[in-house]
Amino acid sequence: MKQITIVSENRPGVAAEITEALASHGVNIESIDAEGFEHTAVTILSVDKYDIALQALRDLPDINAVSEDAIVIRLKDEPGALAQVARRFKDAGINMRSMRFLQRDGEYGLVAISTERTDDALALVKDLLVS
Repeated sequence: MKQITIVSENRPGVAAEITEALASHGVNIESIDAEGFEHTAVTILSVDKYDIALQALRDLPDINAVSEDAIVIRLKDEPGALAQVARRFKDAGINMRSMRFLQRDGEYGLVAISTERTDDALALVKDLLVS
């Protein structure tokens, strides 16, 4: 799975600019997470038309959009399941750039993880990968 990470100034209207740019290019947002940190905002998206979305976002002023691969894993939805996966990455010395729940149904959850070393990370969680 590919995801888009957007770094921008944390100001009113950024979410509107991003979502309007995608809508005007016919891009459907499949998931979105946004956080503000003092003067900086970070938004992570998955979309149905990845290349079109990336180009639409790169055309926006003061918005820095970058792409990265994300690994999607399936975990039991119980306390400690995510901690066990995070421990695998720590023990392997692989830095996680982002981790987010895509879906939870009470029994299982789907988690997207992006890392510095995608190939090594894939091998590390091959037993949990969603095909």
